[in-house]
Order: sequence, then C-alpha cells, then structure tokens
Amino acid sequence: MSRLLVTGGAGFVGSNFVRHAIDHGDEHVTVLDALTYAGDLRSLEGLPASRLAFIHGDVTDAPLVDRLVSEVDAVVHFAAESHNDNSLRDPRPFLDTNVVGTYTMLEAVRRHDRRLHHVSTDEVYGELELDDPSRFTERAAYRPSSPYSSTKAAADLLVRAWVRSFGVRATISNSSNNYGPYQHVEKFIPRQITSILRGLRPKLYGEGRNVRDWIHVDDHSSAVRAIVERGAVGETYLIGADGERSNAEVLALILRLMGRPADAFDRVVDRAGHDLRYAVDPSKLRTELGWEPAHRDFEAGLAATIEWYRDNEAWWRDAKDPTEAGYAARGQ
Repeated sequence: MSRLLVTGGAGFVGSNFVRHAIDHGDEHVTVLDALTYAGDLRSLEGLPASRLAFIHGDVTDAPLVDRLVSEVDAVVHFAAESHNDNSLRDPRPFLDTNVVGTYTMLEAVRRHDRRLHHVSTDEVYGELELDDPSRFTERAAYRPSSPYSSTKAAADLLVRAWVRSFGVRATISNSSNNYGPYQHVEKFIPRQITSILRGLRPKLYGEGRNVRDWIHVDDHSSAVRAIVERGAVGETYLIGADGERSNAEVLALILRLMGRPADAFDRVVDRAGHDLRYAVDPSKLRTELGWEPAHRDFEAGLAATIEWYRDNEAWWRDAKDPTEAGYAARGQ
C-alpha cells in the first residue's frame, strides 16, 4: 500500500509498525494517536518527515477519522487501551477507545471503501490450562476474562459483522505477547529491565507460573504487513512465534542476562483474574501467507531489548517513578 493510516502509531506496537512500513517502502504513513500516557512522539523520532504525518487526535472523533480515511489507501488499526490492571480499575476508557473507536473506524472505511486491518490480542480467547498441550486457533471460542480483553473481543466481533453485513474489506489478527523497544515501563518485561537498571528489585506476580507466548515486535510488524498485502478479506490470522515461557522463566533470564542473582526479586500480590496461559497456533499465517518469524531466539531478542533500554534511559526515565508508585499503592 502506498498511503497508510496507522492508528495508535505512537504507541509501542504501532510505532514499531510505522518504522517497519517506512523501511519497507510504503510511500507515506499518517499516524493518528491521542497521546495518552502510553503514546510517545519520541517513538517516531528519526523517521523522514516527507513520508510521515502525525495527527494528534482520538479514534472516536468521527469527522477527523472520516477525513483521514478518505486520504489513504488502507488503515492499520492499532489504537487501543491495553493494560489489564488499568482496565480493572477503570473500564470506561477501554470501552471508549476499543469499542467506540473501532466502530468509528469501521463506519469511515465503509463510507470510503478502504482496506482495514484490525489488530487484536490472543487474550480474547481467555486462558488455557498450564498442562494443556493445545493452543488457540482461529476457530477457538471467545472467552475474555477482563474488561480489556472483553472490549477487544467486542471490537473483533464488530469487524466481522461489518465485513458480512456491509462488505467492508477487513482482516483481523490476534497476536501473542509482544516485547522489544519502545514498550512502556508498566509492561512486564520493560518493568523488570528498568527496575534493575535503576537498582530496584524486580517484582513477580504470585508464583510466576503464568505462561505467555512471546513474539518480538519486529516479527509482529512483518506479520501484519503480510496480512495487509496478502490476507484474504474477512479472515482472521493468529500471530505467534512459538515463544511460550512462564513469567518466572522470563524474569530468571532477565536477571541472568543482567548479571543479577537468581533470587534478586520480590514476589507481590497476584493480579485479579490473572489468566494462566496463552498460546497461539500461527499455522494459518505461515502456510497461507508464507510468513515466518525472524527472531526465533528469545534469549537473543531479550538481550537486544535489554541493551535498548540501557541505551535509551532518556526515553523511559520520566515514566518510571510514577509507574512504580502506582504499583506500590496496589501492593504490586
């Protein structure tokens, strides 16, 4: 696509996708972002001004969204409120951005007949048991367990309904957990890394047995691009890189890579309704679209991520203390 609109393009996954799109030849990218606490214009620094436009605005602003959609060839919709803990404290912003924002985008692409790719999460499928060998597939039933995942599930269902009812040219992807540069320090991996860099003890929810399926954000970007270019309208694709690890295993690896003792962390109260395990089967994406992850070595990807946070303290410094204060107030 020569002209893209990327919503949420100043956030973690969105900004990495914008960089990927420009690096891989897209003529022009327009970013729409509300710049809430998790959006940061510095995540787009260094990109060519002639090929990037930034619009400070909200995906629920129908006139603005309509105008921006009319000016592009395709939309990649990343914009979302995405932190489970925040959704437990105040669900309303998740309803506004994830549900109303997606509806607003669907109506705009419907009016202007534009291609839409909707980015979602594996959390819409609920949880798997720790000893269950199965993984989520595109046919898995939706069983969201938090306000965050339930609003993403609602957004997915809206996209499917607009495809069937109105002929909107849309696809959906549900990704496993992303890691890499430009991720806010509230998230699990950057929280541990930046705590160690600050001389603080990392924190682990409960026993740390919960399993997540990790994928490097660059691989997520390349998968989304493959779906936008070659995906079949109306189809859903799961994005994963066979990266299942427990939270305790990930923390242990971070401690080792950063030269800290294996027991140099604190256990904190577990999150309410903490899903046990996520795991996705990306076979459809690989067989139908020929996509493969480039970052298969999780340890190497994690080491590179640690170095990025070590080299870019100015990017995360100001967010660290308020984030930790919020966690401390909740005993986490």
